[in-house]
Amino acid sequence: MTDHHDNLPAPVDEPIANPGLPAHEPRPTDVDKVAEKRAERQVATFFFLSMACAVLFVVAYYGISLTEESGDNTTFAGLGASHVALGVTLGLALMFIGIGIIQWARKLMADVEIAEMRHPVASSAADRVETLAALNDGLEESGIARRPLVRNSLLGAVGFVGIPLIVSFTDLGPVATPTVRRNTLEKTVWKEGTRVVRDVTGTPIKVEDLEIGDLMNCEPEGLVPVHSEEDEREGVEYLEGAELQSAKAKAALILLRMEPKDQTFSERSPENWSIHGIVAYSKICTHVGCPISLNEQQSHHLLCPCHQSTFDLADGGRVVFGPAARPLPQLPLTVEDGYLVAQSDFREPVGPSYWERDSK
Repeated sequence: MTDHHDNLPAPVDEPIANPGLPAHEPRPTDVDKVAEKRAERQVATFFFLSMACAVLFVVAYYGISLTEESGDNTTFAGLGASHVALGVTLGLALMFIGIGIIQWARKLMADVEIAEMRHPVASSAADRVETLAALNDGLEESGIARRPLVRNSLLGAVGFVGIPLIVSFTDLGPVATPTVRRNTLEKTVWKEGTRVVRDVTGTPIKVEDLEIGDLMNCEPEGLVPVHSEEDEREGVEYLEGAELQSAKAKAALILLRMEPKDQTFSERSPENWSIHGIVAYSKICTHVGCPISLNEQQSHHLLCPCHQSTFDLADGGRVVFGPAARPLPQLPLTVEDGYLVAQSDFREPVGPSYWERDSK
């Protein structure tokens, strides 16, 4: 380090005339051009390594499976291989930038010691001008203008390390175009022939299982694993993990049986969608998505506990009170082998309304 005390008279306001600092010893890169170029290449190498790690992050992001399958190498030391790979590559990308900057400062930037006495908090105009000049001097001493290899490799490393961040945004989901909405937000796992089963137990439901006034929480078969061998049918595949939770959130169903004479049929709720007074509606309120569960047996009104939206299940799920803007979506029902099954998916999106909806 260069000592500004050496061979210079002490300023009048300096408390210690000679603090006893050792004489400055120049670094190899200060006196040897070969060493300077070697250090420059070393710094650039760290920045290039950072770029490579950023690229490897993207490769790991798309190339390593997140699901554990037989023979699929998705774990590493007991941890998820994808998580390990993403963490290591992103960590190394940032670390190499840090090492490169440290080496740049230690070996290539100006080796000057600067000391400043304490001064009042309010800087004078002359001090501000001097500070700006010092900043400009610092940029000049860093050598960034005359070391294009270091400068360009640093800019490249910083640019590349932003790639993992941009790639990670794809986890937010696809852009909600009309086609994407129809295949995701506006679609559930219900389809033609899917059995209606009891929530929790997963057992299929027959018409005679419900009496007049009964209300039952249900799900499509395949989401709720059965708990007895006699209830399990061959060929039923059960969803797991995040896919299961997403499917259950959208496919939850309310099943209600009433006197057929109490029903009112319309174009959006035709007679062939119910079986002997049994109707099925989405359990998700069309206001903000709360689960609906409060049933007024005599009026066939279903009340949302969150904001008191009330739906008439005898009249196509029509809104009779509250802030909900549209009726409850109804699931068309039929009977197959004595069990209640769906004729199709819901004919309109379930859940809260949103302005991009194509179906009204």
